[in-house]
Amino acid sequence: MATHVSWFRDISLADRLTVGGKGGSLGELQRAGIDVPPGFVVRTPAFEDFIGALERQAPVRSRIASLAADDLGGIGVASRELRARFEAAPLPAGLEQEIRDAYESLGEAGRAPVVAVRSSATTEDSADASFAGLQDTYLWMTQAESVIRGIRSCWASLYSFESLSYRRRQGMAESTVAMAVVVQTMVDARTAGVMFTRSPTSGDRSVITIEGAWGLGSALVSGEVTPDHWVVAKITGEIPVREISDKAIRHAPAAAGGVEELPVEESLRRVPCLSDGELQSLRAIGRQVERHYGGPQDIEWAIDRDTGRIWVLQSRPETVWSNRDTPDAAARVTDPLLHVMNIFAGQR
Repeated sequence: MATHVSWFRDISLADRLTVGGKGGSLGELQRAGIDVPPGFVVRTPAFEDFIGALERQAPVRSRIASLAADDLGGIGVASRELRARFEAAPLPAGLEQEIRDAYESLGEAGRAPVVAVRSSATTEDSADASFAGLQDTYLWMTQAESVIRGIRSCWASLYSFESLSYRRRQGMAESTVAMAVVVQTMVDARTAGVMFTRSPTSGDRSVITIEGAWGLGSALVSGEVTPDHWVVAKITGEIPVREISDKAIRHAPAAAGGVEELPVEESLRRVPCLSDGELQSLRAIGRQVERHYGGPQDIEWAIDRDTGRIWVLQSRPETVWSNRDTPDAAARVTDPLLHVMNIFAGQR
């Protein structure tokens, strides 16, 4: 019986403390009838067991808690040492077998599952925190061994310099920080991108902003391609803004696993990566997700290369404009750099 793995269909945002922000959101979306690629979450008790074994050898959380927010040198040293410890430590045998069994069950017709391994911290993707984008994601994993390494690396990324610096600046108690890991079937995307149900530039709630590019969303995340950009009226579907960019490269699955950069065919570089029909379908999905959550959302999506089906990869609350709307906004100022990272988190 699985004790550390939960399937999306069995979880919701109410389970954030054990499945993290991303895991809870994916379960919530699936329960709401949104098309989400199937997958499971390695829950936070597995992380706690793992870090507990490390703590018995040498301090982890108390070491971080003792660091001053402005001690960047000390934070850097701690980050390097702790990440190395996480990467070198084995997973408990029972947990490793649970992960292998769950991973294999995602396969179809004898084909090895192809998955993304995505960090899901308990403090990310909430309405009052910009914590997403600071931990690791691994794309197009095709073997159980790679998935297990990816999970361990996601846990280690909770102790990246950027993540530690952010937590120390925010005064977060280390005892409240934990990491679940999402393992999710990959979409071989013809087109992928992001959608904002509130304008990220003006805060206008009457429009949906959609950005996309050819191939996997990681090309947009990395900033290697300037996406096409549309503004769509939320109610009427009118499209007053169309900005089509020169999309010279795309990210695609590599034969040995992972992602590779490929040139976009000359005939497609300046062609819109979405049809008007697809824009309207995305608009409808955006409205459905926003209604379900009761507020503006930043949504990641992908269109399957073979079927044309639109999948939602993630949704998180919009934070910058929403925080400005609240009376206590001054007490919850969002770091602008982190908000940009959130917006372009791609398949994170």
